[in-house]
Amino acid sequence: MKPVKIVIIGAGSVSFGPGSLRDAIQMKELKGSELVLVDLNEESLCLVEQLANRMNEEAGTGIRIRSTTDRLEALPEADFVITSVAVKRDELWKKDWEIPEKYGIRQVLGENGGPGGLSHALRNIPIILDIAKDMERLCPNAWLINFTNPESRICMAVHQYTNIKTVGLCHGVFMGRERVAEIMGIPSDEIDVKAAGVNHLLWLMDIRHNKSGDDLYPLLRQKEASLPNDDQGVWGRDPLSRDMFRKFGYWPSPTDDHIGEYLAYAWEKTGLHGYDFEAANREREENWDNIRKWVSGEKALGNMLTEPSGEIAFTIIRATAENRNEYVLAVNIPNRGCITNLPDDAIVEVPALVSGYGIQGLTMGELPQGIASLCQMQVNVQKLVVKAAVEGDRLAALQALLVDPVVDSLESAEAMLDELLAEHAAVLPNFQRRLGVPQ
Repeated sequence: MKPVKIVIIGAGSVSFGPGSLRDAIQMKELKGSELVLVDLNEESLCLVEQLANRMNEEAGTGIRIRSTTDRLEALPEADFVITSVAVKRDELWKKDWEIPEKYGIRQVLGENGGPGGLSHALRNIPIILDIAKDMERLCPNAWLINFTNPESRICMAVHQYTNIKTVGLCHGVFMGRERVAEIMGIPSDEIDVKAAGVNHLLWLMDIRHNKSGDDLYPLLRQKEASLPNDDQGVWGRDPLSRDMFRKFGYWPSPTDDHIGEYLAYAWEKTGLHGYDFEAANREREENWDNIRKWVSGEKALGNMLTEPSGEIAFTIIRATAENRNEYVLAVNIPNRGCITNLPDDAIVEVPALVSGYGIQGLTMGELPQGIASLCQMQVNVQKLVVKAAVEGDRLAALQALLVDPVVDSLESAEAMLDELLAEHAAVLPNFQRRLGVPQ
């Protein structure tokens, strides 16, 4: 494989950075390639760079590694740019949860759908668009591989407003495969799934045994029917997923909290406890402690050099650079006929073939009418949210809320939106420009 230049923006994230390093360092084909780590937090970036250097040295991968807080310094001549960024992620996400709750809106998670998903997108779409526009000037032929949420809405904005080749990645399909494998008592690596839908509302349309080719849906229906109502699966209890499976005939993915963001009635099954910020913070601190110990040599790298992260960004990089014609289970890309009863300009999640020619989604045909209707509703919201985020358009944002099935009050929607916009004004530059506020 010829050497490539890979820029990771958001590399200082304790959850994202080390996982990306796992995949990069374990990929021997990257020998001679350049890996540029970018983050605004200089202290975090320095630690992650030190970890990268130790991993690279011990694995003998032969990657050239450097870091910078300035993406304009990193981007020139890049072949691939990976993004996973957010502004004060948990701090602002809490507001996205608390403000709608005050108005009686029954959100399940508040990250990708509902009022929280709108607020999240209004903050993150301008950030990723600015990166994409820098790429148009500095590395116009590079691929943007995005992990930042809300995935569908961000990818739609990049495709609509820039010429950058973009793909959104999510591991939700693997979570769905793991759960159905557990129910059936079959190792997940022996199961092939074909999934289609929109991000975090993905449906396993076909489940087969890798070796025999047998359709496994009859077995899944039989096994799921015999599970106790309070079954604790690999990802916890999933009464919503199981009920949707029974009502719509196909298994939804990834988990109850994510699919529940798009469903008005999800709270009846999932409850309204929201994201566990305290547990996330504890895990974050534990991860930083591990990184410090790896950097100091106090702790062996262990499976950091042997077990991949489970993400497929570097699989896509290798397949593109080497023209491997590699099949991947799920990517977020413009529909363009992959799902024939959703709009061509929707961002859908489907399997794909990756090669030097690019990323070609599989044609999955029509979704069943009920499933297509649920997905279409989210596509309608996607379009309004993108318009609102890019243009700083309050009316489009309000309409996005009024179309969203999670919002059930006209008066609450307007009051809630105004409070969200006011609370996050400092990180909503497009809305400030629209109001004539000096930047």
